Amino acid sequence: MPNNIGRFAINADDVPRAKDFYQKVFGWTFEPWGPPNFYLIETGEEQVRAVGGLLQERRELVPNGRMIGFECTIGVKDIDETIRRIQAHGGKMITEKFLIPNVVTVAYFQDTEGNVAGISEAVKK
Repeated sequence: MPNNIGRFAINADDVPRAKDFYQKVFGWTFEPWGPPNFYLIETGEEQVRAVGGLLQERRELVPNGRMIGFECTIGVKDIDETIRRIQAHGGKMITEKFLIPNVVTVAYFQDTEGNVAGISEAVKK
């Protein structure tokens, strides 16, 4: 059995608010499962290969808040539209978008719960 990432979890103080944010920004669906305020998240219908990972030096994306744990980056089709949706639904951009030449354009945001994540749009070849 491969040692692939099997699940991710988003921790929230206000689960309904966080659920609303991710539904409206990324179109994810949520199914109640188990205890109250616990949901399975469906991020899309297509089957994807194993999740690729990175190992990097710890960074401070939020002032006085060095990253702890695993960092998640969400692939999007249009980074500019996603940035607009993040801001319209209570999220906050914490970096400007930047290009990794010939690979992706990336930006980092905080969700309504203060969680930090990235968004990336693949460079069209």
